[in-house]
Amino acid sequence: MILKVIIFAIVGLLIYKFFGGQLPSFKKSASQKKLDDDTLVECAKCGTYVTVKESDLIQGNYYCSKECRP
Repeated sequence: MILKVIIFAIVGLLIYKFFGGQLPSFKKSASQKKLDDDTLVECAKCGTYVTVKESDLIQGNYYCSKECRP
């Protein structure tokens, strides 16, 4: 019985290490989300929606054009 518990603990530890020491989560927080190139974001200055691919990211804010950048 104790041997089964030890083997189960070792297998659990190996699975834990396989995932890089972090348990997999299905929820992503706002800081962990990776935006796709076709995701629309709002310009911080004028409010226009542009894709991530077309926008400029400066200090955590998206801008639609050179005119809107600080």
